[in-house]
Amino acid sequence: MKVSCLQENLAKGLGIVSRAVNPRSTLPVLGNVLLATENGRLKLSATNLEIVITCWVGAKVENEGAITVPARTLNDLVSALPQDRVELTLNEITQTLHVSCLRTKANIKGIDAQEFPLVPQPDNQNRIRVEADVFKQMINQVAFAAAVDDARPTLTGVSATFQDSYLTMAATDGFRLSVRSAHIPSLVEEPFSVIIPARALMEVARVISDDAEAVFISLPNGRNQIVFDLDSVVLVSQLIDGNFPDYRPIIPKRRSTRTVVSTAEFRKACKTADIFARESSHTARVSIEPGNELSPAYATIAATSSETGDNVAQIDASVEGAPIEIAFNVKYMTDVLNVIDTPQVALETTSAMEPGVIKPVGDNDFIHIIMPMHFGR
Repeated sequence: MKVSCLQENLAKGLGIVSRAVNPRSTLPVLGNVLLATENGRLKLSATNLEIVITCWVGAKVENEGAITVPARTLNDLVSALPQDRVELTLNEITQTLHVSCLRTKANIKGIDAQEFPLVPQPDNQNRIRVEADVFKQMINQVAFAAAVDDARPTLTGVSATFQDSYLTMAATDGFRLSVRSAHIPSLVEEPFSVIIPARALMEVARVISDDAEAVFISLPNGRNQIVFDLDSVVLVSQLIDGNFPDYRPIIPKRRSTRTVVSTAEFRKACKTADIFARESSHTARVSIEPGNELSPAYATIAATSSETGDNVAQIDASVEGAPIEIAFNVKYMTDVLNVIDTPQVALETTSAMEPGVIKPVGDNDFIHIIMPMHFGR
């Protein structure tokens, strides 16, 4: 193998795939990145057996070949090279990769590419197109609500349901629920649902560039995997076995109070409250006052710590319904407000003991349910 490419392109490609490297694996090859020539380009791949990330880099290919080398060593070396053309030459007998750029030269000992796990190929015939910016926003608005511990594996994933020309994604950790729907250009003839690891989707969102137009999704037959094809980057993830809980009954059908506030002001008030709420399980009280002819409606976000103090923030609000005081995990509240980009947000409540509903004003495709906290009087 003999190829050359620009240092910045190689560094960018390595930065994308190295997130899938498992440096602590008992299999040394999983700590490596695969370099292979393919169709006049340099292919980089890395895997931790749960996800595989592949990236193609424009290159001048003189001789075909493939090798795996320690990801961290190559990453650190390429990052330190000057911004010029990098030449990569493989000595197949010693399985050593010679790297040279201007006056810098290095040799990296590798492992035969045959030992690297098989990289699945995207299915170009049966794939679903989703607009890249829409898919990225969907992931950002849903994946954060998935569970992080493995006690219930299905909750560490995101339920993705494809039906007709709609995709619905949902995630819950038992304390909050995020649901986002979107129209997709593809028409799905047979509806289906899969559970995708939230971590894998976060990686997909990370590699979607600002100028990307579409993500193509396919499911290889009989492999329990899902493939996300972004033209020059392909990410393959294992799917999670099991049944995702039916979340529809959790979504409140009625409300007694609807409060509309500025998203930015609410976010700032919640972040401030969390400074004092950290020591009390992030519990903060939200009080809604509908107002009257003499005083306008407002919402108050308050937190108290027996050790550090307390704070109260009052923000303007538009309120329909009865006054209410309800406690929430203010960190969870901040998380959802961070992924809402409409100027105003609605908080719908029924009672202090029932879930609150967060909705972006003017956007009916996203809903977030947050369980109330219990507080002593």
